[in-house]
Amino acid sequence: MKNIIEIRHLKKSFGNNEVLKDINFSVSKGEVVCIIGSSGSGKSTLLRCLNLLEYPTSGEILYRGQNILEHNMSNAVYRAKMGMVFQQFNLFNNLTVLDNCMVGQIKVLKKDTREARKSAMQYLELVGMTRFINARPNQISGGQKQRVAIARALSMEPEALLFDEPTSALDPELVGEVLRVMKNLAQSGLTMLVVTHEMGFARDVANRVVFMDSGVIVEDDVPELIFNNPKNERTRIFLKRILED
Repeated sequence: MKNIIEIRHLKKSFGNNEVLKDINFSVSKGEVVCIIGSSGSGKSTLLRCLNLLEYPTSGEILYRGQNILEHNMSNAVYRAKMGMVFQQFNLFNNLTVLDNCMVGQIKVLKKDTREARKSAMQYLELVGMTRFINARPNQISGGQKQRVAIARALSMEPEALLFDEPTSALDPELVGEVLRVMKNLAQSGLTMLVVTHEMGFARDVANRVVFMDSGVIVEDDVPELIFNNPKNERTRIFLKRILED
């Protein structure tokens, strides 16, 4: 398998607070990697550095072998390759569902309106949202907003999709509809990096599970070993607390 992303010695500080400490890992084409850990462990900051929403303090992010921190690829083009699905959806409230999925294609990928609409409709159908193409975000539920956000990210034709706790802002009864879409995407072969508290999803869908604590990767292994026989005491304590809850 060829690495799409490789991170070498990545560090990120906010003032004197070192949030990421010498992170090293890679994601291969078609892999689904779930990142778990307590709040404040650095999971979301890692994802935001990968997408250049935060700029690393030091280290390298290699996209297909090129260090994007040095390479002169435009941030907008790179972010289209590394699609991001946010906790709070981040949809444009003044645009319809359809326009939310078209605007990035037109502005960043320079597609014409007809081509952008065709692609947007394809992905809105994939997530079951074609009935709502003329609705605005304030007219649909949280689960529906997140499905639109996934369709919007997919319409940019990314090589990998980054999910930052995509279900944590949802009411419990809406979580399942988003996880079903994500599971289908994983089964389709899409490369996915998912920060999540949904342990069932991580156990059933991921190829690898990464446990982070205090800004470091403590453990990185297949789900079976992480959940049934973790090597590190910190992993054991975290999983015991989470699974008991």
